Amino acid sequence: MMMNEKYSIGLDIGGTKCALCVGEVTDDAVKIVRREEFPTAGKSWHEVLDLYAAKISALQYSFANIGISCGGPLDSRAGLIQSPPNLPGWDDVPIVKYFADRFHVPTRVQNDANACALAEWKFGAGGRCRNMVFMTFGTGLGAGIVIEGRLYSGTNDNAGEIGHIRLAPQGPKGYNKDGSAEGFCSGAGIARLAGIRAREWEMEFDGSESAARARTGELTTKDIFGYVRASDPFCTRVFKESAAKLATILAYTIDILNPEVIVLGGVFMRNADLFMAEIEPILAREALPGALKVCRIVPAGLSENVGDYAALAVANMDA
Repeated sequence: MMMNEKYSIGLDIGGTKCALCVGEVTDDAVKIVRREEFPTAGKSWHEVLDLYAAKISALQYSFANIGISCGGPLDSRAGLIQSPPNLPGWDDVPIVKYFADRFHVPTRVQNDANACALAEWKFGAGGRCRNMVFMTFGTGLGAGIVIEGRLYSGTNDNAGEIGHIRLAPQGPKGYNKDGSAEGFCSGAGIARLAGIRAREWEMEFDGSESAARARTGELTTKDIFGYVRASDPFCTRVFKESAAKLATILAYTIDILNPEVIVLGGVFMRNADLFMAEIEPILAREALPGALKVCRIVPAGLSENVGDYAALAVANMDA
């Protein structure tokens, strides 16, 4: 067995797949030395945790700690996963106790937005600034908040749930709420928005290939941005609506939290040039000038596998 106290285990738990990684972590960098995935679907939480334990036991590494990133809701202090919508049957799962009892190392869990915020702050675009907000902008829209160099998770781990904010009386559904920020500003939400607008604007965009695909539910968010870059009128209009709603959420965040950096992942990270052109004039109009002046808005720096870095950051966070 290779002896190195810098090795950490990271577990990234998702509704579709789980990942396990081994990382060599220093104060300002992380090197992933091993990674593997397995599907979550069809497995109980007992089966998933037992499979993780078997894989960890088979590793040819000693390790100092374990970090877990998982969709919420969860209780990070009690170490419980509490019925995430993408993990049916995971009700009050004592995940920290499970791994701590088996491997006798410090074990911590955070929701995925908080975990990604830690990773971007320590190793990515946040650059260890004093005050930072990370927004997921992936399948959903959540946020992790770092204040004065420490993660802020709220009274019961519900800080940063910006996707739940209602931005319009009607609109695409996210967080089980019509017109929510997640409905307008997430990968799944933008595709739903296109479907809604394609039906509402059917006469205006009669003959549009993209609108026809949106009406039948065939148009993905990736497709939409391809059309936007090709100057498609329908998809450009849908995108501009989403970008305007994102600018509103960013303005709220800047005015309330006064961060130095806002880091955005997912859809924004892959299309930052398009979004910045739309949101900058809106922010200039809506955000407090003094707060906006000191805030940088940047794409995430840790690539598509941010979940690996996130779990490793949780393993090495301050107790």
